[in-house]
Amino acid sequence: MRLLLPTGELTETAVRSAARGYDAEIVVTGRIAAFLRPAHLLEIARGGSYDLILVSGMCTASFAAVEEELGIPVYLGPRHAVDLPLILPLLGTVKLSRTVPADELLRDIRRKEAEATLAKREAEADFVYAIAGCRIGGTSRMKVLAEIMDAHRRDDLPVEAARMAAAGADILDLGFGFDATPGDVVRCLNACRDIGLPLAADTQDPALILAAIEGGADLILSLHEGNLSEVGTAVAEAGCAAVIVPGEASLEENIRAAEEAGIIPVIADPLLQPVGSGLLDSLAGFRPVGCPLFFGAGNVTELIDADSVGVNALLAGIAHEAGAAVIFTSEHSDKTRGSVREMRRASEMMALMGTRPYPKDLGLDLMCIKEKRRRREPAIPYEREVTVGKVPENLEYDPYGNVRIGIADGRIIAEHNGTAYAGECWEEVFYALRQHQSVSLLDHAAYLGKELYKAELALRFGRSFEQDGSF
Repeated sequence: MRLLLPTGELTETAVRSAARGYDAEIVVTGRIAAFLRPAHLLEIARGGSYDLILVSGMCTASFAAVEEELGIPVYLGPRHAVDLPLILPLLGTVKLSRTVPADELLRDIRRKEAEATLAKREAEADFVYAIAGCRIGGTSRMKVLAEIMDAHRRDDLPVEAARMAAAGADILDLGFGFDATPGDVVRCLNACRDIGLPLAADTQDPALILAAIEGGADLILSLHEGNLSEVGTAVAEAGCAAVIVPGEASLEENIRAAEEAGIIPVIADPLLQPVGSGLLDSLAGFRPVGCPLFFGAGNVTELIDADSVGVNALLAGIAHEAGAAVIFTSEHSDKTRGSVREMRRASEMMALMGTRPYPKDLGLDLMCIKEKRRRREPAIPYEREVTVGKVPENLEYDPYGNVRIGIADGRIIAEHNGTAYAGECWEEVFYALRQHQSVSLLDHAAYLGKELYKAELALRFGRSFEQDGSF
């Protein structure tokens, strides 16, 4: 396949290095590859014989006229020349796009392939139990059980339940404190009935467990020798699944007691301890006990001051190696907000790993802040350098007035003279401000761009936002 690779002066070295060993002609079209015009490309390509033209993924022009005249497909390559070595080996096997940069396209292709693989494996998986249609154990994917703590105190319970379902929870766990009443339990279960997930009631109080059975709970957390004698028969007769934990009696003893009571869907929780309180020793309890295992990752994530993304990924990996069928997570604190989505993605990564030795290059990942591979872009050449000074303390105020910026309900809010401009993208909010004559000075426009983008980042990463504060 004969390739034409137009490039710019700044990226020529990277393109020539990537194209080494391919039948490719590299043509420098100007200083910056993204500024290539269709007429210029037509002039270059008309004299050659090519099977495919790959332009910079940063190009925004349409090359349809070039394709029509020459009969040669013109596709977008990657946005960054340093990513070209990832794309060239795939030519002929991956259909590139005329509108989507190749690196984005490849990422989307790999993600869709990964999602299709996950769906196929889950459909074909064997399993030990099905709890309200949710497959547990066997070769099925490790399921995410998401807890709403003190569910009876939540005024927004249905909304929170729907949010967790949308984030990827497989089972919704409603936690009830000692101040909850049987009526609270029934009310909360009924409030969450329509979200379409199996519902678990998290309490060790026999009275509340019986109320949960009455309310139609699909799973009870947790049974042990202290409550099995009172509720075991009722749980069995209702066909509820149960998570069994050790207490004064061992885990194995309590599992036998649950089975003797007639409880069939049994899940064993050896009780994972937080870091510093016996995490390593408690991991020894995760061994085959004749039924699916429950891994209480949320207890670890909540009790360590570290970003939850990496902690959840690592815990999911440990749970996978331990053979866990269900992994527990919660979003009780602000620092663990997003843990349901993170744990779902982590469980999918473990399912995709298959026979691979490591959970990497799967098509799905949990990269959030750091880059998997840092790009080494060529240095920007220049002839003269100006060392900048400090901004003057006495800034000129915009005669159009000030703009107050905040975030609310997943949107950026920019208020100017009593009118709020709301949106999810900083550029759209800024454009609306400019269109409605809310900004006139260049330095004010630059300031607004900075603050609006900070607000967008705050939304993206689930952080608080303070205008004029640091991010």
